[in-house]
Amino acid sequence: MPQQPLVDVTALQSAVEQFGAERDWLRYHSPKNLAMALTGEVGEIVELFQWLTEEESRAVGDDPKTARAVRDELADVLIYLVRLAAVLRVDLNEAVTHKLASNAARFPAARTPER
Repeated sequence: MPQQPLVDVTALQSAVEQFGAERDWLRYHSPKNLAMALTGEVGEIVELFQWLTEEESRAVGDDPKTARAVRDELADVLIYLVRLAAVLRVDLNEAVTHKLASNAARFPAARTPER
């Protein structure tokens, strides 16, 4: 029986490509530009957490003052990541499945320290 995909971004890939095509932005969607944009968006997430304590950082998504910003920046990161994968023809489901298996082999559960 085939395993259900861990990641299915087909609809998001189509929506992002259509959005870019409608604005004639696809010509700017080189891997370099998309990677740089992705890095910028990750930086915006980091900025939301700058100078917060551990406890404050855990509440960022629950605080009405910051929750919308967190959701928006996470969405931006996902959008750029999915577009970069599409441009590079990377199957994100295969990549994630492979990486999880690789991590499991590298870090067996029996060797994980107790907390």
